[in-house]
Amino acid sequence: MYRLLIFTLILASWLIFSGFFDAFHIGLGILCAGIVTWISSDLLFEDRSKSIGGRLQELFRLPSYLVWLLWQIVLANVYMLKLALTPGGLEEVSPRIVRFKTKLKSDFARFVLAQSITLTPGTVTIKIVGDEFYVHAISKAAADGLDGAMEGWIAHVYEPDLEKEQP
Repeated sequence: MYRLLIFTLILASWLIFSGFFDAFHIGLGILCAGIVTWISSDLLFEDRSKSIGGRLQELFRLPSYLVWLLWQIVLANVYMLKLALTPGGLEEVSPRIVRFKTKLKSDFARFVLAQSITLTPGTVTIKIVGDEFYVHAISKAAADGLDGAMEGWIAHVYEPDLEKEQP
């Protein structure tokens, strides 16, 4: 059932983005969607025990996180611009490696956290070992930005049970 769903989503994407609905292109879409499904269907969701309702909750909670993340990216860009253009900005630059533990349980939630950190200017996730993240931050202010708010948002989207456990 899962592979059929993945195949259908990939084929629908193919048809929408190609814009061609003749036999050749539909046949090619079916062939490509089949190959991609066969090769990579286990990459999308490791935990397939979640119900459709759980996945829909994730889908509805995701936009609020993406809006928050976009705002954080804007703020980080403004901060980086300040570092680059103000006379005393370079004095504030003090690269460091920050190590912290995450409470996120699923690999996918940790992946989203790592990518979100890297998308935010001034920070790059360089290593993940179990529940420990190693992040390069360009300054103390960028390192202080790793205060757990992003982790909380991701827990809200992907692990609402974990969010309830936290005081």
